[in-house]
Amino acid sequence: MRAALAFVLLATPSFAQDVADTVAPEGAAGLVSEASAPVTAENWMVVAANPLASEAGARVLRGGGSAADAMVAVQAVLGLVEPQSSGLGGGAFLVWYDAETGEVTTLDGRETAPAAATPTLFQIDGEPMDFFDAVVGGLSVGTPGTPMLMEEAHRRWGRANWGGLFDEAITLAAEGFTVSPRLATLVAEDAERLSVAPATAAYFLPGGEPILEGDELVNAAYADTLRAFAERGADAFYSGEVAEGIVATVRGAQQPGLLSLDDLGDYEVVERPAVCAPYRDAEVCGMGPPSSGALTVGQILALIEPYDIAALGPDSPEAWRLIGDASRLAFADRGRYMADSDYVPMPRLLDPGYLAERAVLLEGDDALEEVAPGMPPWEHAALRLGDDASLELPSTSHISIVDADGNALSMTTTIENGFGSRLMAPGGFLLNNELTDFSFRTHDEGVPIANRVEPGKRPRSSMSPTIVMRDGAPVFVVGSPGGSRIIGYVAKTIVAHMDWGMDPQAAVALPHLVNRFGTYDLEDGTAATALREPLEALGYETEVRDLTSGLHAIALDGGVLLGGADPRREGLAIGD
Repeated sequence: MRAALAFVLLATPSFAQDVADTVAPEGAAGLVSEASAPVTAENWMVVAANPLASEAGARVLRGGGSAADAMVAVQAVLGLVEPQSSGLGGGAFLVWYDAETGEVTTLDGRETAPAAATPTLFQIDGEPMDFFDAVVGGLSVGTPGTPMLMEEAHRRWGRANWGGLFDEAITLAAEGFTVSPRLATLVAEDAERLSVAPATAAYFLPGGEPILEGDELVNAAYADTLRAFAERGADAFYSGEVAEGIVATVRGAQQPGLLSLDDLGDYEVVERPAVCAPYRDAEVCGMGPPSSGALTVGQILALIEPYDIAALGPDSPEAWRLIGDASRLAFADRGRYMADSDYVPMPRLLDPGYLAERAVLLEGDDALEEVAPGMPPWEHAALRLGDDASLELPSTSHISIVDADGNALSMTTTIENGFGSRLMAPGGFLLNNELTDFSFRTHDEGVPIANRVEPGKRPRSSMSPTIVMRDGAPVFVVGSPGGSRIIGYVAKTIVAHMDWGMDPQAAVALPHLVNRFGTYDLEDGTAATALREPLEALGYETEVRDLTSGLHAIALDGGVLLGGADPRREGLAIGD
């Protein structure tokens, strides 16, 4: 059977050309009047942020490989062609549905703080550093987790030959690939920071000038790293020449870091229980702490569930009031309570009784004047915790895959900020700046902050890889990059699909309205801006801005797979 595919070009946020008559329910034409059709398939589907990566995954699936096999191929290519967003020097969260057992499993490949890190890592004379002063250099680099996550997923669920999964990426790295519009644009915008590290500058700014769209870029060092990875697995990354190069780069930077060979050698991927929250007739399952994604998405959905969001529709200011204030309440709890649960005990943030009490706060007609963390129940004596205000800026990438056996994978993968620490290891990949996801402050008015730096700890994340389950089977696979706005992007897309009846392409293309801390962000250049005055009349401050998500979704509907790739990036959905 010929594979179906859709390439969503880097385009204006007006989305696509074709009017999809089935996208919007009657009377809801404003925000959703235009969207391209989703990709349709029967056997398998892969959606990723770059066509070359999607094609690598499709070849694996076409050859009978599993979703885990395809993920390895996709991630290896993404680290080459989209290096600003993810790669071997970063970390990832993976949610897996196993068609044979019916179980949902999550794997935590989040980076860890070095053993030598202290809570005052990002302070000078007791004061927090400026964000980008902390980002650029070795101080922000945590122990990468993505390579070990790739190996662990393949060990559990793979069936294709491990070494062969890297063939596509090795060929592209050794022979060259064409620089995409997005990569060229981001290099030009970040040229000053990229020039700080010689190896990074030599790759992205050859001769002192940024690489250009259409250039052919070769990364022989990355090809060599992948060959070693293909031959010896994760040991080739966490010990030996590659590991020594990582540590030398971190410790030899202008702002040296603390990462050691022992940190790399001690790293482990952790299986954690999936966090599943009921919504309508389904369960929304995702990654628990150290991710705040599933808990915060789950809280948002639980808070709006008593209200008829479907009847209000996507053009209703009242619908967005409910969603926006639910998000604000959830983010207040996130800032106080959520962190690495191996270090900080967590209250029962999805307790039905607690969320029912919080949902009552949405019963008014206007925006909430004040939002504060609630008092969720604890299994033990409650802790006094301070509120965190750490930044989490957009970058990252997301992969959604369903294979021919019905296994489903949702994985969000990152090096944190665009281009991470701006340090390129000798192995041809960028190193993360994940440690700046920790709070730079240790206490808030004398009370400890849950997300403070501690040795070996994993920084809190907003990554929200999600699989929506109904009657024990997956019906929607979704996730996005986008910093702390990831949570809003994913929640909105689930609402668009489940409440407003949109197919995956329409749901991911729906203009963004995101509220985390009180100000309503409205996506520039879209119909979302028409809601500015109505939302301000409800009492919100608003800001019109670019909101560059990278949502990738697959709906499973009666034996048919429907795929959607975010038009704001260069994503590609391929199915067969």
